[in-house]
Amino acid sequence: MKLVTALKNVFVSLLLLNSCLTNANPSKESPVNASSHEKKIVIAHRGASGYLPEHSLAAKAMAHAMGADYIEQDVVMTKDDVLVVLHDPYLDRVTNVMQIFPKRFRSVFGENRWLAIDFTLAEIKTLKMTEGFELDQKTGQTKVDYESRFPMFKSSFKVSTLAEEIELIQGMNHSRNKDVGIYVEIKAPWFHQMEGKDISRATLEMIKHYGYKNKQDKVYLQCFDPDETKRIHDQLMPELKIDLKLILLIAETEWNETMRVKDGKLVPYSYDWLFEPGAMQKVVQYANGIGPWKPMIVSKESTQNNLIIMPLFKRAKAQGLAIHPYTFRKEPQRIPAYAKDFEDLLDIFLYQVGVDGVFTDFPDIAVNLIKEKG
Repeated sequence: MKLVTALKNVFVSLLLLNSCLTNANPSKESPVNASSHEKKIVIAHRGASGYLPEHSLAAKAMAHAMGADYIEQDVVMTKDDVLVVLHDPYLDRVTNVMQIFPKRFRSVFGENRWLAIDFTLAEIKTLKMTEGFELDQKTGQTKVDYESRFPMFKSSFKVSTLAEEIELIQGMNHSRNKDVGIYVEIKAPWFHQMEGKDISRATLEMIKHYGYKNKQDKVYLQCFDPDETKRIHDQLMPELKIDLKLILLIAETEWNETMRVKDGKLVPYSYDWLFEPGAMQKVVQYANGIGPWKPMIVSKESTQNNLIIMPLFKRAKAQGLAIHPYTFRKEPQRIPAYAKDFEDLLDIFLYQVGVDGVFTDFPDIAVNLIKEKG
């Protein structure tokens, strides 16, 4: 889930229009109802992305068939205001946009980036989508994120719209007699509002259009921006007459997931306050749960004989918040030293620590583990 985009050449005056900057004070109302979240859920991270290109409709169909409880959608906006499903605001990590539109980039911290917001949906639909990769802009060489996963630019995949994906999941729910939910992330609302687009409102309107209106419906809405999450709870959902389960995602500050203006410059929003005593009492006023990075729950210093559970877990649990950490991958380099293997890692978090759900690229393995545990 790491977002490494922050625009260098932006207009500060536009960012100051971002209404999420006005919601700094914690709400004084009663905590939101956190009692409705389910136990031990499997969230297919960008679909069954361990087997098929992330966020492809094929990966979502596979996750559905594997028995995931929820399937994740990361949402960004196009130039013509269409919500599309991409992990990043830019296209160049998962498509051939650099070859098809070689001059349509912006400078982002010294790198050329092809942003989805600079392209229409029709243009994006001309692109081929593939497994995630990185381009060395000095050498021109590409490197896939995971060598063992689906080969680059094989077969045929396209960027999908949020509407297309919801219709796929709801269609499979009908044909398979299932109730698999959607788990939508609003990506970089600060950036979209800087560009004059209220992605949060557009996403909520789309979700409502497809029948998701209250906490009993199979939907979670997540965001890395605490101020925007609070705005969604306090302002947007009441205006739209909906009441959805909200998850506050927590990042490391240096990831640049959320940016703010300070002294005329863009700087990363500091997440440090979320690890202080009393922070979860503020979060529960507008969110039903948190989505922390795994080391925020179990320390990297843990060993197989000494599991160190971080204070954030106990504090969130004390407030009745659901805890859905990310991201569980089975590649050897992704297994921390305190776990014997991938299944052991899942078992540690789900049953030894006691989180409520996990984001994983391999939903079948997590589903099978939970079934075995009864």
